[in-house]
Amino acid sequence: MLTVGLTGSIAVGKSFVCSVFRELGCHILDADQTARDVVAVGTEGLSEIVRQFGGDVLQADGSLDRKKMAGIVFSGEEKRLLLNSIIHPRVFDAQNDWIKNVAAMDPNGIAIIDAALTIESGGYKRFDKLIVVWCESAIQLERLMLRDNLSETDARKRIAAQMPQEEKKRFAQYLIDTSRGFEETREQVVEVFQELSSIK
Repeated sequence: MLTVGLTGSIAVGKSFVCSVFRELGCHILDADQTARDVVAVGTEGLSEIVRQFGGDVLQADGSLDRKKMAGIVFSGEEKRLLLNSIIHPRVFDAQNDWIKNVAAMDPNGIAIIDAALTIESGGYKRFDKLIVVWCESAIQLERLMLRDNLSETDARKRIAAQMPQEEKKRFAQYLIDTSRGFEETREQVVEVFQELSSIK
């Protein structure tokens, strides 16, 4: 089985790219969903967050207030690193379990883990190949403001908190540029899929 990491900065179109890979028969794990699962109500991950950040980061139902948490971690590097140190090891463990299950079920398949921070966390080293999804900076800014209803200042702050796109691209074996819309992006995904299929 071929294991592939898929990454890219915020609001560059990773979800659409993953949906096309899924249509083509790849197994996809969304690391954002995994990150939510490892800090769900009743998990050891959530207890650790409360220990480190206090009970104010919880909503009335006891779940993590993601908006409040984002406000805290995007305002300071130290807090962001602390949160990542709680979440990343748990996400890695969950991903490894998923890979084992997919390998047992479909030994000749392609397993893709969609993870925004796979380069920053060093997680990309575990994969056979790495795909970086990117788009032009002005388009990324516009998409993020629209998607999350953010001011330009707040959107720029979130983009600046991540590794620059140009730097991410240097780690990739495959690049997918989503700047010119869905159809052109789809064509690139199909092309990458065909190349991955030929090396399985």
